[in-house]
Amino acid sequence: MPSRGPLQKRLDYSFKKPETLELALTHPSVNHERSETLNNQRLEFLGDAVLQLIISAELYRQFPTRDEGTLSKARARMVNRDALAEQAVQIKLGKELMLSRGEERNGGRERASALADAFEALLGAIFLDGGFVKVKKFILKQFSERFEGVDAGRHVG
Repeated sequence: MPSRGPLQKRLDYSFKKPETLELALTHPSVNHERSETLNNQRLEFLGDAVLQLIISAELYRQFPTRDEGTLSKARARMVNRDALAEQAVQIKLGKELMLSRGEERNGGRERASALADAFEALLGAIFLDGGFVKVKKFILKQFSERFEGVDAGRHVG
């Protein structure tokens, strides 16, 4: 298993179970080259739900006078594919992905969908490894500038 120390340092989170991080970084394309390889899709599913909950709760808390429609639009802009891909780029997640040779040749490390999916999978992995408080801390730190954008009346995205 590759050393993920530099990534964990960038995340400011150290995994108790490094295999959970490895799974979060395993793109589905790897299944085409290795039989019975697990990939990050289940963690992506979980991470998406955790992200939605934490962002929704924080928007509700920070903006008590905003209506449901405004909060929904702000959340949608904060967690769309491009916004999540930007988050992945900030922590240099693309260079850590395990991809098939074909996906590598076709630019998978820079593809917004692959980056966004891996970011959500990472959130699922942190949730499973460290619990709700740890993943909430990570998400709120990562998205702090986006919350400031909402406060200024902009829906950043």
